[in-house]
Amino acid sequence: MANITVTLKKSIIGSKKDQIATAESLGLRKIGDKTEQPDNAQTQGKVKKIAHLVEVSK
Repeated sequence: MANITVTLKKSIIGSKKDQIATAESLGLRKIGDKTEQPDNAQTQGKVKKIAHLVEVSK
């Protein structure tokens, strides 16, 4: 299964609680944090929820 790299590009301060929880569930806490995640439906849903805060690359 392929992996994707998710990078937090904008601060989560001021975001809704569910968006903050989604970012933290991906392992993103500070601007510039990067994580490798499996490219599956669950991860894609999380990324879509906080798409305005993150950058995704393969």
